[in-house]
Amino acid sequence: MNSLTCPITISFLEKGSTVNSANYCELLRQVKKDIKNKRRGHQSKGVILHHDNARPHTAAQTVQTINELGWELLPHPPYSPDLAPSDFHLFGPLKAFTRGTKFESDDEVKSVVSDWLRHQSKDFYAEGIRKLVHRWEKCVTVLGDYVEKLKKVSFYLY
Repeated sequence: MNSLTCPITISFLEKGSTVNSANYCELLRQVKKDIKNKRRGHQSKGVILHHDNARPHTAAQTVQTINELGWELLPHPPYSPDLAPSDFHLFGPLKAFTRGTKFESDDEVKSVVSDWLRHQSKDFYAEGIRKLVHRWEKCVTVLGDYVEKLKKVSFYLY
C-alpha cells in the first residue's frame, strides 16, 4: 500500500451541531478503526495527522486523544488556511462538481458528497499531500506569510 494512502472516513454532523472537542475525538477514534480495518496486518501507528488550529483541534481533550492513539501531529502554522488540504485541494473540485446542482434534501447532499469522495483516485489524494509539501515550502520561503501572495511576488535569491 502506498504510504500516502489512507482509508476515507466520512462523517456528517447533525443539522445545527458544531464541531467540538468531544465529537472530533470520537471521529479520530473512528479514523483509527478505519485504518485498522483497511490495513489488516499493519499497525495504525506511524500516522501523521494534519489539521488546522481550530479550537476543537487544539483542545486538551483532543491533544490527549491524539497522544493515546499514538499519532504524530504535524504542526499547522497559525492563521494559515492556505495550508489546509481540505481548503486548497478538496473543496474546489467538490464545489466545481456540484456547481449548478439543486439538492432536494440534506440526505441527497450527504450522498453526493460521500460518493464523490469515495470515487476520487488514490492519486488524487496523494497529489493533495504532494501539494501540501509544496505549499509548506512556499510558506517557509515567505517566512510564514500567506502562501497565495506568492502568485503576485517575485523572489530573487543571491
